[in-house]
Amino acid sequence: MTTQQGMDRRAFLYGASLAGFGVFCQGRNGRAAGVGPNDVIQVACIGVGGKGGGDTDHAGNHGKVVALCDVDDDPLKEKLAKFKDAKGFHDFRELFAQMGDKIDAVTVSTADHTHAPASVAAMRLGKHVYCQKPLTHTVWEARLMRETARKHGVCTQMGNQGSAADGLRASVEILESGVLGDVTEVHVWTDRPSVYWKQAPEITARPQGTFEVPANLHWDLFLAAAPERPFAPVYTPMLWRGWWDFGTGVLGDMGCHNTNIPFHGLKLGLPRRISAQSGEINPETFPAWATVVYEFPARGKLAPVKLTWYEGAKDGKPNRPPAHLFPEGFKPEDNGWVCVGAEGTMGSARGESVGRRLWPDERFKDFKAPKPTIPRIQGGGDTDDNHKLEWFQAIRAGKPEIAYSNFEYAAVQTEAILLGNIAMRTGEAIDYDGDAGRILNSSAASALLKGSYRKGWEI
Repeated sequence: MTTQQGMDRRAFLYGASLAGFGVFCQGRNGRAAGVGPNDVIQVACIGVGGKGGGDTDHAGNHGKVVALCDVDDDPLKEKLAKFKDAKGFHDFRELFAQMGDKIDAVTVSTADHTHAPASVAAMRLGKHVYCQKPLTHTVWEARLMRETARKHGVCTQMGNQGSAADGLRASVEILESGVLGDVTEVHVWTDRPSVYWKQAPEITARPQGTFEVPANLHWDLFLAAAPERPFAPVYTPMLWRGWWDFGTGVLGDMGCHNTNIPFHGLKLGLPRRISAQSGEINPETFPAWATVVYEFPARGKLAPVKLTWYEGAKDGKPNRPPAHLFPEGFKPEDNGWVCVGAEGTMGSARGESVGRRLWPDERFKDFKAPKPTIPRIQGGGDTDDNHKLEWFQAIRAGKPEIAYSNFEYAAVQTEAILLGNIAMRTGEAIDYDGDAGRILNSSAASALLKGSYRKGWEI
């Protein structure tokens, strides 16, 4: 695929021109965002524990880590011991104030509610950004991230690392080939939250009583833009995923992974209607289970698609698609997807593209994968490291479109996914104007598009 074909393909998918992508700006604090192919790319890493630990190490594989930031002293000390020339911070605002003229790129691997505040601040300084999934905490932030990346011409990548896998790209190519006929139905599922974190019905309210903040944790900085509340051990680390104020629940955690192939391969864009059924909703934590239906309009010659998402456990059983969708021997496991077409069906019983299968078997017994049209990543390590390598390749080439999960794509996918949380929370079917970013039929749902920001943390 040529560069122009890649840009045209993405422009069709996102419904927007990428013309501004070729313009690189000068970082406000002096260091150019556009770097030469042989320059050492200097990176600041925000959030260096948990998933951020791996993201930081990968950044060090392809650039020089010069600044580290975390609200927890323990992972920060660990990474400072590894990257001995890096300077440490607890507040990313101070990092940018002191190091803005010394960095080219930033990784953001914080809790969801801090993704946009940190990433937007970096992009406004002309810095390239790698941000973990989901890209943002709210729908409004997703649109802002895309607009900011466009305006400043920076190279971006969202951390749904399966995007770098050859198998995922091959699955996208199969969908794009049209071998399934008109695909009108997609089913996507996950087992989470499972054992990973607690939410309803185990936790439905804030803890009572007073808890001492651990000496290693800077609680006010963890809160960042979120509404103020006292510390309790049920919020961090990782447990924040189950709380509305900090996380995006199961949809945010796994949606950007498990819907990735249909979003790319079917050019889904934004849905026009979203509805949801779920377990009991409370003001603090996500429900025990949910089934969300997204209705996507026709896209050019591509037929309308109904995508159904299944999460959690209902009545003691995993919430899964109906059994009739699957052929004999296809057992849906913890995560997977199925695309149903007029001429055949393709799915993965586990993960983004593990055990990919096409059926009916008789029709596809001699099937051969189409010739690759999406570039494969060469020269990196594992898939996660390759995902960062591709971002660095985009930076060095000055071509944001090289990154397969750049914000032009990832912001749209995130926006679509997070609309499901709004439908879930309100219990209302949402009519959505994707061009304007407006909910047309519910003031209660509209109020959840943006959220609020504590003083000093506004975007």
